[in-house]
Amino acid sequence: MPEHPQRATSLSPTHQAAGTQAPVRLGLGLAALGRPGYINLGHADDLAGGRGEDSLKAQAFSVLDAAHHAGIRSFDAARSYGEAEAFLAEWLGSRQIAPGDVQVGSKWGYTYTANWQVQADQHEVKEHSLANFVRQLYQSRALLGRWLKVYLAHSVTPDSPLLHDAALLDHLCRLRGEGVTPGLSLSGPRQGEVLERALTLSIGGQPVFGAVQATWNLLDPSAGPALMAAHQAGWKVVIKEAVANGRLTTRNSRLPPALLTLCNRRGVTPDALALAAVLAQPFAQMVLSGASTTEQLRSNLTALPLALSAGEQSVLEGLAETPGDYWRTRAGLAWN
Repeated sequence: MPEHPQRATSLSPTHQAAGTQAPVRLGLGLAALGRPGYINLGHADDLAGGRGEDSLKAQAFSVLDAAHHAGIRSFDAARSYGEAEAFLAEWLGSRQIAPGDVQVGSKWGYTYTANWQVQADQHEVKEHSLANFVRQLYQSRALLGRWLKVYLAHSVTPDSPLLHDAALLDHLCRLRGEGVTPGLSLSGPRQGEVLERALTLSIGGQPVFGAVQATWNLLDPSAGPALMAAHQAGWKVVIKEAVANGRLTTRNSRLPPALLTLCNRRGVTPDALALAAVLAQPFAQMVLSGASTTEQLRSNLTALPLALSAGEQSVLEGLAETPGDYWRTRAGLAWN
């Protein structure tokens, strides 16, 4: 699919999709809804209705409608999520949702290169340069306009030139004056190290960043201390991959026995328990659901009323892998 900004054609007549619930702490990420392939376990089954752009847009709208109806008001996309920004922009406009009624974030730094294919030599190409930031910010704004409130550098790792590029950091810092919070998303086994470095960065006495999106789940909770530091510094903290790309759902045939035992005892699904564990973290201001079907979303939402005892939290803490093992496994997940 082309990288330049575009407006998708209208899917259906404009109508209001009014949410009936108060806002909740779950958000919706569109990583699996903006392109035909992704690494979530069983993703191919989620798109049984078709992988064409129109079919996927219809599915995205269906999940977005269900999310908004359930009280979800935070939505996350990225330049590299295929047509996710275009789908989200058209949905927001067709549902007549005012910019002040939702929190919309997107990410720059990767370019989508799979050309709407499930299998590709490269699905996305990373470039944390000033030129790429300027180009992709223009593209994101052309689609999301006044809805865009948070803009994250995508998957920052210790080797990212972003952390040392004074001109780029200056441009990021300026976003605040334009009504957009600059931030970074994290990836890899050294998330905490990168976040600790980012917390020290400032321009003219003003912190560069004000938001972070990071992986924290029962299998890799290693970024927790740094995320707490970001929370205490007043940053917006958003947690992604809370169900580990499906590894903490019934899609995984090798779920940890301790997790299954606790699920059976509580009468809940593994994804709900995994999300409840994330929601229990004091730094987790917003937790993203990566649902690609309304059924998955409904299951995720059952996490909201769950409260975990100290004993249950102790059991769940025992599921953690080493960060290296976790990220090696994630890197081996197949696009499907």
